[in-house]
Amino acid sequence: MATDFKSIPLIDISALLEKSDDPNMAQDQGVAQVVRQLDQACREAGFFYVKGHGIPDSLVKEIRSISHKFFNLPYEEKLKIKLSAASGYRGYQRVGENITKGVPDTHEAIDCYREVRPGMYGALGEAMEGPNEWPHDPPNFKKLMEEYIELCTDLSRKIMRGIALALGGSMDAFEGNRAGDPFWVFRTIGYPGASVVHCQEMPENDVGCGAHTDYGLLTLVNQDDGITALQVRNSNGEWISAVPVPSTFVCNIGDMLEILTNGLYKSTLHRVINNSPKYRVCVAYFYEPNFDATIEPLDVCVKRTGGTRKYEGAVYGKHLDPSDQQYHAPDPQYEYHAPDPQYEYHAPDPQYAYHSPDQQYAYHALDPQYSITGSNNASYSLDPREYDARFNPRH
Repeated sequence: MATDFKSIPLIDISALLEKSDDPNMAQDQGVAQVVRQLDQACREAGFFYVKGHGIPDSLVKEIRSISHKFFNLPYEEKLKIKLSAASGYRGYQRVGENITKGVPDTHEAIDCYREVRPGMYGALGEAMEGPNEWPHDPPNFKKLMEEYIELCTDLSRKIMRGIALALGGSMDAFEGNRAGDPFWVFRTIGYPGASVVHCQEMPENDVGCGAHTDYGLLTLVNQDDGITALQVRNSNGEWISAVPVPSTFVCNIGDMLEILTNGLYKSTLHRVINNSPKYRVCVAYFYEPNFDATIEPLDVCVKRTGGTRKYEGAVYGKHLDPSDQQYHAPDPQYEYHAPDPQYEYHAPDPQYAYHSPDQQYAYHALDPQYSITGSNNASYSLDPREYDARFNPRH
């Protein structure tokens, strides 16, 4: 569970990567040191930087550079790959189209998923069927991104092996029928600079992405150098900045790992606020379980947390489905139950509920630190205990 951490730890994982395919990796002293650091980071913050990750720095930078080139294109050009249900919820989202807790996010993005062939997962995967919508301009965009995704998938598998050892399990505890055939989600995200946020076409909100947790196992964040925007919430409610550190990824654990660890590790709330006048790019890779996996607490984690299962099992693909308008939070007190996100949020404590037939009207939070003013002088709550009903992994 997140503590009152004041900074995000930095871990050199090179020793782990060197031995990641060695069946005796747990006996290596260098690996053991990385495993201890991963365990501490996951327990205390749920976030950490990794260096020594093995992905060429030139490629990491090129991914951000080509993303900037896409977002600099005319709006009409970007709309050629517009996101829709027909494309399996893949493609381009304009600024303000992504919604967090009823409030439009001030970012644009390309959403991609591991491709799902027709019938691949039966009825469970129908909503996700379809190929990714890659732009033809800039040239080489698709090839570059697919190469990068393959490297991120391999890196994530190796980090998850370290986390498995940190929990006292076998190195492959998260493989097989859990994540031996991992699904992935990939978002290329652009955040307008603060100087243009309040222009006529932008939502009346300076929050690039509202407070949320991620849904899967592990997230790798590749963010622009020199622009601090990603913030992580500690147990005291303070927002700690994830300052860009060159040649690193910011990593964080997601809801599925929280369930697997029976709450030993908690997914941590985070948000994005770009106060810089510069346009910011972030490329987020989400490493997920097998699409059809039933995720439930590991026996070793149940024993370490008192012997009682604190979480019910969840089928990952159902948890992910963007056509399902009920989000199942790992902690049921935070679930959002509505046939449509324009309706009511039900929490055990009414102070966290919003009651409005339309998102332009009042969202009331007890604590004024979570309120902002939107269009028509509406009051919106940024209380992190409110969840969006849609699936949208965000950074």
